[in-house]
Amino acid sequence: MKPTSMFGLIALLLVVMIGSKSVYIVKETERAIKLRFGEVVEADIKPGLHFKIPFVNTVRKFEGRIMTLDARPQAFLTLEKKRLIVDSFIKWRIDNVEKYYTATSGDEFRAADLLSTRIETSLRNQFGERTLTEVVSGAREEVMGEVIRALSDLAQTELGIEVVDVRVKRIDLPQEVSSSVYERMRTERLRLARELRARGRELAEGIRADADRQRTVLLADAFREAETVRGEGDAQAAGIYAEAFQRDPEFYAFYRSLNAYRESFSGGGDMFVLDPKSEFFRYLNSAKGTSVTQ
Repeated sequence: MKPTSMFGLIALLLVVMIGSKSVYIVKETERAIKLRFGEVVEADIKPGLHFKIPFVNTVRKFEGRIMTLDARPQAFLTLEKKRLIVDSFIKWRIDNVEKYYTATSGDEFRAADLLSTRIETSLRNQFGERTLTEVVSGAREEVMGEVIRALSDLAQTELGIEVVDVRVKRIDLPQEVSSSVYERMRTERLRLARELRARGRELAEGIRADADRQRTVLLADAFREAETVRGEGDAQAAGIYAEAFQRDPEFYAFYRSLNAYRESFSGGGDMFVLDPKSEFFRYLNSAKGTSVTQ
């Protein structure tokens, strides 16, 4: 091979190598920063094809998507000095690339360590301001909201990181605390149950008293109406009897005597001590209904 051909091939290789070192691509899922001898010259490079000066500029790329930091379980004290073991995780992503690189040197593990320290401090402060009942069941969402607000400002200011979400996976009670907590919760539930039962009995008594009152009113109204109908019937019957008596007094007296005989002799074993000439035997002594002495 001729020397000129050799030099040409070497020159071509150098051009290709320098060209490959001069071009870089930033993906949509990445955040990038350009350095010149370690100094930041371009921050937050947009996705796409870009150029740099070989051996002078260095490009650092970082994950641009949301990342999860599974924090170490930590022991926190509540307002009443009860110890809790809290296991939490954080959703975060890079917000300010230059500040992130300056604070962490682009090391994701260092960033996670710094963020973990700050989340522990924030959780410790929030748990220390609340009682055991509040952090276990009553105000957990409020606690998480306060932690996210406090941590977001701090992380963005110091680390260039946006805290997307903070969640508590599990809250464990130490063995010496569990029994007393469960007993207190059981006592509270029993108290609520007693209150509900007492309220139910009160409502039942009210409903029962109202039903008794309505029953009394209905019976009184029915009795009044029955007495009214009975009185009207008796009045009509008396009127009919009076009218019949006026039309034929002798037949009415005869009919009354027959009813009296039927009622008196229906038993069969009764004994009467009466004067045979008394008015009671008027129609038995005479077919015309006159007494024997007449």
